Amino acid sequence: MDEKTKRAIRTGIILAFIFIVVGLLVYSRVMAYSFAPQLKQADLHGLPLWQIPIAYLIDYFSHGWICLLFAFTVAGLIYEFVPKEAITKYMGSSKALGYGLALVMAPFLTVCSCTMVPLFGGVLYAGAGIGPAITFLLMAPAANILTILLTGEMISWEVAGVRIIASATVALAAGIIISKTPWGKAVEKEHQIANAASASAKIEIVKPPLDERLLAALKFAGYLAKQILPFFLLGLIAVSYVSAFLPEDIVGAYLTGVAGILIASVLGGPLYTPTLVEVVLGKAMWDLGMSKGALLSWLMGQPYDVANALAVSRIAKWKVVLTYMFIAWIGSVIFGLLYGFLTGSL
Repeated sequence: MDEKTKRAIRTGIILAFIFIVVGLLVYSRVMAYSFAPQLKQADLHGLPLWQIPIAYLIDYFSHGWICLLFAFTVAGLIYEFVPKEAITKYMGSSKALGYGLALVMAPFLTVCSCTMVPLFGGVLYAGAGIGPAITFLLMAPAANILTILLTGEMISWEVAGVRIIASATVALAAGIIISKTPWGKAVEKEHQIANAASASAKIEIVKPPLDERLLAALKFAGYLAKQILPFFLLGLIAVSYVSAFLPEDIVGAYLTGVAGILIASVLGGPLYTPTLVEVVLGKAMWDLGMSKGALLSWLMGQPYDVANALAVSRIAKWKVVLTYMFIAWIGSVIFGLLYGFLTGSL
């Protein structure tokens, strides 16, 4: 069998797998199949302590594996096939096109704040304006493809839609504001000068064959799964005990109203909730009486966690980091209050 035939067979197998994954998701939507765990507090509370996380994990993955498989696969495909050269080219200024590209493409290029940092550095080092680069940095962890799919399926598509709008608004505001500050301009100038020194060296990138690119996409999907799922499993174990034992009156007392939104904004942001865990934990607390306003504020906390800020500070200055953290926190509070007021669930 010649090499061309082998590549064609490999391509066919990988494409068949991708179509099956997409088909499973479509079928689940047509059949109105719920991805959210079905066990309630009363179901978990009566189990022995060691059985609670086991029962919760089985319940979750028996419903949610299709959504996760689809999301990881699509994230890998988009990461591999989206032309990153065009992104760095058109984000090279603070014009509207740069911000628009940052908002549209960031959610498809990564899934959490930790993996966003090197991409942020690459975009900035390639000569992107500081404004689009910051928008790029904040948009992905707040509203990436995995978190939006999981938010929509586990909580509601209304909350998922509001999360996208709120995250995009905050990310755009942070980028524009930082681009106008002296410290933001200084970081932009520093990286653009360094980039100009090597701009004359042009390298022609040869695209590998389709089968290799498809395989690379699946490998990246596997890499994301290995990076995220261990923390996700630990988070689900913690959520199982929260669902079983956290009293409803505590959630109703502390995670509602203006004070509840402020508390949720601090717990969901600086204290850092690993990617996807904020969704299942938010769902558990919402079932126990958390208001919609506090829930949105909690979900918007991903971009301004301390772990992410420490990493970004190695690329941009601390003034830039503290500025976007403050703007992201204020945004989570404002949108939490606004959403809570409009839905009557403050």
